[in-house]
Amino acid sequence: MTVTTYPTAWAAVADHVSACGVETVFGLPGDDLALLTPYARDATRVVLCRDQRNAAFMATGYALASGRPGVCVLGSGPAVTNALTGVLEARAARVPLIVYAGGTGAAQVGTGAHQELDQVAVMRPLTKWAVRVEHPDRVAPVLDRATLVATAGTPGPVYVELPGPVASGAVTRTAPWRTGPAQHPAPAPDVLAASYRTVRAAGRVLVLVGGGARHRNPDGSIERLASALGAGIAATASGRGVVDERHPLFCGLSGLYAPPPLAALWERADLVVALGSRLEETATFGWPDRAVPVVQIIVSERDVATDRPGMAVLADVAHTVAGWLRLAEREPPAPDPGWRDQVTRARADAYAIAADRVAAGHDGPGVAVTAVLSALDRVVPPDRVLVQENGLQDMWSYFFPYWSCGPAAGSVVASEQTSLGFAAAAAVGVACADPARPVVALVGDGAFNLVRSELPTLAGLDVAVLYVVLDNGGYGWLQANLHRRLGPGSRFSFLTAGTSAAHTGAVHTRVTDPGGCGAALREAWAACAAGRSAVVVVDVDIRDVPPGMEDLAGGFPATGTAGDQVRTGSFVASGGED
Repeated sequence: MTVTTYPTAWAAVADHVSACGVETVFGLPGDDLALLTPYARDATRVVLCRDQRNAAFMATGYALASGRPGVCVLGSGPAVTNALTGVLEARAARVPLIVYAGGTGAAQVGTGAHQELDQVAVMRPLTKWAVRVEHPDRVAPVLDRATLVATAGTPGPVYVELPGPVASGAVTRTAPWRTGPAQHPAPAPDVLAASYRTVRAAGRVLVLVGGGARHRNPDGSIERLASALGAGIAATASGRGVVDERHPLFCGLSGLYAPPPLAALWERADLVVALGSRLEETATFGWPDRAVPVVQIIVSERDVATDRPGMAVLADVAHTVAGWLRLAEREPPAPDPGWRDQVTRARADAYAIAADRVAAGHDGPGVAVTAVLSALDRVVPPDRVLVQENGLQDMWSYFFPYWSCGPAAGSVVASEQTSLGFAAAAAVGVACADPARPVVALVGDGAFNLVRSELPTLAGLDVAVLYVVLDNGGYGWLQANLHRRLGPGSRFSFLTAGTSAAHTGAVHTRVTDPGGCGAALREAWAACAAGRSAVVVVDVDIRDVPPGMEDLAGGFPATGTAGDQVRTGSFVASGGED
C-alpha cells in the first residue's frame, strides 16, 4: 500500500485536481491565502479573479470547452454567496463544476465567527452534492467522490467545504486517486432496438442536437445518422458546435431562433429525434400544435419531457447513435423521398433571405450587427469559438445562417438561465481550455460592464480573448421591453450603462461607422494572435434586432399562448432556452 501525506488539505486538493487532468483553476482565495500555497511551485494555471461570480463563470466555460471538470476555489461566507449565480448557471448547463471553499471551524460554529455561514445549506439546492469535511481522514475520499458525482450521469456542480482546522491540517491518502474517465451509459439492447424501429418507420425526421451531445460526436456519427435517415439536422442553442453547420442537411436552430423558411419544417416533420436535449422552452418555442412524436435520448430520467408523445432512451448520445448506425446497416431506413429535398430547399431559402438582409444593412445609426458578424467571419480563423451573450443585439449570432459554425468552429452560450455576463467571463475559461484556439466573446455593453474588472486578470495570463462589444447604450433588451410597456416618454431608462474607453491591459478600439468595422477587427485579431487580448466596441442601434424579435413581451417575442401563437413575419413566436 502506497501512503501519501500532504501538509494541508489544500495540498491534497491541488494534487487531486492535477491528477484529474485539470490544467486551470479559477477563484479568489480567503484572507489567509492558504489555498494558494500548494500552487506556488505547481504547473497548474491559477486564474486569480476579481469577482467570485466571474470565477465560477470562467470555470464553467473551461468545462464546456474542455469536457473536463471546471474547478473554482473560494474563501468563505460572502465569497460563497457571490459565486451562487455561477453555480446556478453550471447546474442549468449540466456542467461538471467543482467548488472548493473554506469555512468556519467546528469549534466556532454558532459563535458569530468571522464570515460564519451555513454554506452547505446555501449550496445544496443548486448542486448535485454539497458536503462539509469535518475530519482529515475524510478529505481524500471526498475529493474522489466529488469528481465522480460531478462528471457521472448528468454532469453538474458539486460543493466541497474545508473548514479552517481541516484545511490547514495534514491529510493522508492510502490509495491512488480515482481519476478514471467519465462513464457514459449505453442503451439497453431492447430499448435500442425499439427506438430504432420507431426512427426507421418515420418518413420525415428532424434530428435535434442539444447540449448533452457536446463532446459526444467526435467522428461525425450524428451527421452520418441524419444522412441515412434523410433527416434535417437542427440544434438547440447549447447544442451548437456539435455538428457541422455547413452540412447540406443542417437547418438552423430550433424554436425561438429558427429562421423563417426553416421554422416551417417543424410543421411538416412526423418525428423529432432529440439528442441530449431536455426540450427546454426555447428549444420547442413555436413547435406545431399537433403532437409530433419525439424520441428523446437523455441520460437522466429527471430530464425526460413526458408532456410529448414518443419514447425516451436513458443513455448516452454517442452510444445510442452508434447503435442505431449498426442497426441501419442491417435494416436500412426508408425515408420520404421528398423530405431531403424540402430540407435543402428551405436551407437555400434561408441563405437567400439572409444574404438580402445583410446586403440591405440597417438604415439607422451605428453599424449593422449583420455586418459585424460578416466581418468576424472573414477575419477570425475558422477554428474559432464564439462565446455568446443573450442580449438584444448579440442574439443575432444565434440566428443561422447570419452566423454558422463550420466543421472546426465551436460555440459556448449561456443556459436557459441566460445569466447576464456569463459569456463575457466564460470566454476566459474557454481560452484557458485550449490556448491555441481563437476565442471571440460577442457581448453587449451591459454584460461587458460586469466583466471589465477582469481585464487585468486576463492581461496577466498566457491566453487572449477578442471581445466584440455591441454598444447600444445599456441593457437593450430591457429598454426595448420598457418602450413597449410604457412608451417612449417613460421616466425610466436602461440606456445608462455605457462602455468606458479605458480598459487596462487590452487593445481597445471603438467603431462608430460601418466602414471601420473590418479594419478594427483585423487590428484586434492581430493583437490576439500575438497573445494580447483586445476589445472592439461597436456602436449599434437598439432597433437593429434579429428576425422575429420586433415584437417584444417580457422574456420572449410577441404574445400568445401555446394554442394562440403569433407569427412575426414568417417566424413562429412562442417560449425559453436549452
